[in-house]
Amino acid sequence: MKYLSVCSGIEAATVAWHNLGWKPIGFSEIEPFPSQVLAHHYPDVPNYGDMTNFKEWNVNETDVLVGGTPCQSFSVAGLQKGLDDPRGNLSLIYCGMLKRFQPRWFVWENVPGVLFSNKGRDFGAFLGAVAELGYGFAYRVLDAQYFGVAQRRRRVFVVGHFGDWRPATSVLFERESLRGDTAPSRKAEGEVTRITESGVALSCEPVAHCLQTSCHDYSRADGFNMVAEGNTIRKLTPIECERLQGFPDNYTQIAWRDKSADQCPDSHRYKALGNSMAVPVMRWVGKNIQKLV
Repeated sequence: MKYLSVCSGIEAATVAWHNLGWKPIGFSEIEPFPSQVLAHHYPDVPNYGDMTNFKEWNVNETDVLVGGTPCQSFSVAGLQKGLDDPRGNLSLIYCGMLKRFQPRWFVWENVPGVLFSNKGRDFGAFLGAVAELGYGFAYRVLDAQYFGVAQRRRRVFVVGHFGDWRPATSVLFERESLRGDTAPSRKAEGEVTRITESGVALSCEPVAHCLQTSCHDYSRADGFNMVAEGNTIRKLTPIECERLQGFPDNYTQIAWRDKSADQCPDSHRYKALGNSMAVPVMRWVGKNIQKLV
């Protein structure tokens, strides 16, 4: 399977899908620090940068388009004209990429608030747009805490399959879920991982709240950006945040501008990790797609 990643960040998809034998054919990331992380780990994969320039990319056949875009308002009416001139709307650009590259699958991720943006009209317009392009789809809110990391991180995932909604539904919904369960089993990806450098395990509870993007507020501002060790309370380290997202230790510790890897700014690492997808959730999605190809 070959995939094209947009809004790539530090590439949770590639970390998740590497062991499946999937190959990235290109990234699209414009932020300097995440782009350097990509260059460090994947020097042979082109980073095409600004996704609004996708018509200029030298991309051949791709099986999967993956990424999450802001879900700005647009009308399904006049969709074809809109795809020819997206005018900066990244949701329309994502749909334009589907039209141009025609992957068999797409995986789109966003925050749960997208379900309520503009009273749900924005999300509905996006789904209507991908349906107009011939994709059947399913969507579901998945929480990273049920996939082996000690973090509550709820995200909307939309999986699409060209020509048929049933494969997409099979990816996101297990038989247990169709009987009324709302979350995948905690054991689906193993027990909640150990995250602290000192060896203290956050097993099941307490579970950290969602990592955010601010360099010193990478969980919600309610005390959950801290970890307790005995009588001591301290901030999570970058390695612990990497573990909360399912990345290998020191994945984001790279040489940066005039600084060596040992001097890599923590603030950049926190922000990149807070913006990323959770690796185990992406791995679960990829494995379920793999079963159907």
